[in-house]
Amino acid sequence: MLQRDYPDQICSIARSLEVIGERWTLLILRDAILGAERFEEFQETLGIASNVLTSRLKLMCDEGVLERLPDEQRPGRPKYVLTEKGRELGPALIMLMKWGDRHYPTSGGPPRLTLHAGCGGDIGADLCCKRCGQSVGPGELELPLGPGITGSTRGGSAQAPKRT
Repeated sequence: MLQRDYPDQICSIARSLEVIGERWTLLILRDAILGAERFEEFQETLGIASNVLTSRLKLMCDEGVLERLPDEQRPGRPKYVLTEKGRELGPALIMLMKWGDRHYPTSGGPPRLTLHAGCGGDIGADLCCKRCGQSVGPGELELPLGPGITGSTRGGSAQAPKRT
């Protein structure tokens, strides 16, 4: 882990990486944005060890990125929901996904599409709709499975697409 104090520099990126810079954390965030809320959902889609998942969920809750709430459907079990702070990471994750699609493409195309809920147009890395030209905000983006997805449930939480 990076140091928590930076005597010779002031760096917001380094401080942010202390919370979200670990690869499992980013993948948990991706799945939360796609609608996962339960420990078992994260574990199933990620194939992550339970002790690692527990540690990452705790950090994200401690940092206010996720909130641990009682699950009315499963008394005694929590669910993990994105906070406003967590939802603010959505555009950064979409841009990272678009960057990965461009520079490390899968042979069949992107595993997820980014569509404008208003008109169905493709969303670019700038978060603007290529069809209607509108800037897309929270709740206006759909992430359905794309042509590059395989039969595996890993690599993007192959559950029903969620509007973000």
